[in-house]
Amino acid sequence: MTVHLIIISVGVTSIDQLRSLQQRRMIAGPLCHVTKQWPQRDAELLDGGSVYWIIQGHIAVRQRITEFERLYDTDGEKCGLILDPELVETELAVRNPHQGWRYLEVEDAPKDLRDIVEESNEDEDSEGEMSPEMAAELKSLGLI
Repeated sequence: MTVHLIIISVGVTSIDQLRSLQQRRMIAGPLCHVTKQWPQRDAELLDGGSVYWIIQGHIAVRQRITEFERLYDTDGEKCGLILDPELVETELAVRNPHQGWRYLEVEDAPKDLRDIVEESNEDEDSEGEMSPEMAAELKSLGLI
């Protein structure tokens, strides 16, 4: 059964900024995000799991986890999350700040934006579009 991770993208203010930072990191090799703890549910994460990035208080984008790597430094063992370089934008979902990462169950994960666009293209009767920020705020208030 698949499970995902939620991680705050510290200091990043936009998806484009995250993309730019990661492109520079990939010059040195595969894209690796280092965490202090090895996930206990690693098999579930490798079964199609993704890292959902929180940017400015909203889950905004995800990346598929492709493998784990054991890393070591002066503080001991760390976990390297090897990520697919493709950033998949999601519907915005409000998230409170936290330290480290948290598990995210599949049923609680925001939809990919490309899936939402396909659904809205099927519904030709829809009128004006609202911004993703407004939709996220209305959803957090339970209004949509």
